[in-house]
Amino acid sequence: MRALFLSLLLTLGACSSTEVQEYQGNEPTLTLEDFFQGTLTAHGVLKNRSGKVTRYFNATIEASWDEDGVGRLAERFEFNDGEIQHRNWRLEPTGDGRYRATAGDVVGPGEAIVSGNAMKMNYVLEVDYKDRKLEVAVEDWMWRVDDDTIINQSILRKWGFRVGTIQLTILRQGD
Repeated sequence: MRALFLSLLLTLGACSSTEVQEYQGNEPTLTLEDFFQGTLTAHGVLKNRSGKVTRYFNATIEASWDEDGVGRLAERFEFNDGEIQHRNWRLEPTGDGRYRATAGDVVGPGEAIVSGNAMKMNYVLEVDYKDRKLEVAVEDWMWRVDDDTIINQSILRKWGFRVGTIQLTILRQGD
């Protein structure tokens, strides 16, 4: 029985998924250094594994890039239950549309790949869950839909199983 279960897990893990390069020709092109500049806002929902919305949030993002091309995104999330979270991303370009992504609650570095109007980022996030720390794998997708808007979907997994999703819209603020 254990062998059958492991075989099933390996088979499910081997299923093909969408690759970011499939969006290579899509416009408007997502250039991180262009879009993530200055003050942005984000508005979204967290869903549990069955798809039920469990929390709502609004966020501000202060984005900048230094002379070496390293990006910094200072995020402040305010949830409908009053909780406030902060996350400070560091995005270091590694070539060919790839970035090394780190943050205080990200375990090890993540990798972001940009192609066309899309970005796919994979990382492990440490979250508070029932008074303990839990590590979840995050598959984070962004699609630029116009000059000022990105749609973002994150799939959260534990042991390969989907445990939740996050859906949000990121908006650039007017000059």
